[in-house]
Amino acid sequence: MTHDLDPIQRLHVMAAGVRGARVAEHVLPAPFEETWQAMSALDFLPDLERIRILHADGDRLEALAYSKYGFRAHLRGYRRPGWCWLQSRFLIAGMAAAPTPDGAATRIALTGGVRIPTRAAVVPFGTLRELDHAARRLGARLGRPGPTGRDER
Repeated sequence: MTHDLDPIQRLHVMAAGVRGARVAEHVLPAPFEETWQAMSALDFLPDLERIRILHADGDRLEALAYSKYGFRAHLRGYRRPGWCWLQSRFLIAGMAAAPTPDGAATRIALTGGVRIPTRAAVVPFGTLRELDHAARRLGARLGRPGPTGRDER
């Protein structure tokens, strides 16, 4: 018996293994393809000033992220349709997307934060506010009204 997880369920599983991680879910009134194209660019994340892809091989990704505060993170991880998990020594970023049953909107889930070095843990302070802000930025980037239906877990 196999049980396939959708990308959002998979993100919850990954976040459950990171102490202090929170997952914010939203619904964006845009189709999956359009939403995922904007999400996979990664530039909607609030503290991110720019990101440079260093290497992409299939679903493996390596990138340099520059924050608006002058910090730099060398991220490694995976990006495939509807799913992305990246981490560096000091940062974790996870996102997932899945179409709603009618296909008119997209469920998104975001997690991440400042990582505590050498531990599977993030500093939990303010992360949910930042995740909500990221979802609003993504909605604005899509030219759609803000996200609806936040479901914090």
